[in-house]
Amino acid sequence: MVTDADLDAAVVVLRAGGLVAFPTETVYGLGADAENVEAVGRLYRVKQRPESHPVIVHLPRVGALDEWATAIPDPARALARECWPGALTVVLRRSARVPDAVTGGRDTVGLRVPDQPLALAMLRAFDGGVAAPSANRFGRVSPTTAADVTADLGDDVDLVLDGGPCTVGVESTIVDWSGPHPTILRLGGVARDRIEAIVGPVDLRIDGEVAAPGTMPSHYAPSARVVVVAAADVGAEANRSLAAGERVGLLALAGVAEGPSEVVVLDAPTDVDDYARTVYARLRDADRLGLDVLLAVPPPADGLGAAVADRLARAGGPR
Repeated sequence: MVTDADLDAAVVVLRAGGLVAFPTETVYGLGADAENVEAVGRLYRVKQRPESHPVIVHLPRVGALDEWATAIPDPARALARECWPGALTVVLRRSARVPDAVTGGRDTVGLRVPDQPLALAMLRAFDGGVAAPSANRFGRVSPTTAADVTADLGDDVDLVLDGGPCTVGVESTIVDWSGPHPTILRLGGVARDRIEAIVGPVDLRIDGEVAAPGTMPSHYAPSARVVVVAAADVGAEANRSLAAGERVGLLALAGVAEGPSEVVVLDAPTDVDDYARTVYARLRDADRLGLDVLLAVPPPADGLGAAVADRLARAGGPR
């Protein structure tokens, strides 16, 4: 259990230019003082993240938006008020407070207020912006527990705050407001239909041509090869891999698909929300179990299911 002393220690580490891993409702973040260029540089080195790839700045409250962004469209402000705290990131023209180190040199910045009590307590005690990508090496499976962070980053993190498993399990939805039309750059914890109910139609551009967190063609990838398949194709795909001498696993919603008896069936999510909460844990299980191939049947691609399907597709992308 995290104590007030732990939170005080986290603030001390951040103000000294150190790195703190902390839980959000989506995944665990690796945090640095967003205004400390040296700290952000260390964050990039620990992540092994390309310097051109921007990171999201986490804020303590909705009212901090004007401190970090300028020329905020009224619909963007309304969306933030409606969805924050929550799994939504808005990309806006940055204020003078935001250093190049956070944005990859761009004139925009991604901002969000997380919906997790421990994260909010830390951010409010720090009373500033915390740059925080996911707390894992770049391109690998995102962490949803403190143990995942320690396994991935070890002593490269100065302090890990353990807030238990993440409740959403996939990253925030990113909506870019810097162009002529609002555009979703990454599907995530806030569904497109909810966004459009608040602000009207938004474009969708998740092809990775725009540098945004978590949008590389190959991302969220375990060592096992991930193959996204339809439920009807599981048997044929499994037999091909088994014939090649590979150890094969299966991830699908409960009751949706089955394969040959030799296939290792991972714990099946009970519904789409459960799939989102556990998808990264199951990808890690694939490596823990020594699988060569993980056959993944995505959930229906609407609402949160669209984000899960996106993560599975990127986990199976070309490496």
